[in-house]
Amino acid sequence: MSDDLRHVGRVLDEAHSLLVSEQTRLKEQYGSTRSDDSVAGGPQQTLQGIHALAGSVGDTLKRISLAVGFKALGLDVRAERAMVTARMRPVSLPAGAERMARPLGEDTVRALEMIRDLGFFPAEVAVEIDVVLAAPEATYPPADWAAYDRDRASRAGQR
Repeated sequence: MSDDLRHVGRVLDEAHSLLVSEQTRLKEQYGSTRSDDSVAGGPQQTLQGIHALAGSVGDTLKRISLAVGFKALGLDVRAERAMVTARMRPVSLPAGAERMARPLGEDTVRALEMIRDLGFFPAEVAVEIDVVLAAPEATYPPADWAAYDRDRASRAGQR
């Protein structure tokens, strides 16, 4: 196993721990929430967001561990496939933070900065993390779905 991969694993493990800690703090802060809370930045959306962030980072760490395990067993082809999967854009990173109340908690910000600076995921993930960190308020779910869809289509056309 390379030193680079060890570094990635350790950083993701620390980021995951920070997000799990934040999840615990937010659960204590908000207590039980209504499941029909669909306001961006509301308690339910914030809890969904932190849960999604922690889950995405945890899943990536598991995929890296699987790749390392395959490599240790001499199953290089399987290790390579597992690493390709690990490097894929995580579904809820940083999208989970789009749901969360502002200001984001210190542990969430630190975890996102660590992941951004890691350079492990596709470059657009780092840009999206910067956008999420700069957002003055939660942006998902949007109050105006038509405007949201137009904005997404516009961004997709720019790629």
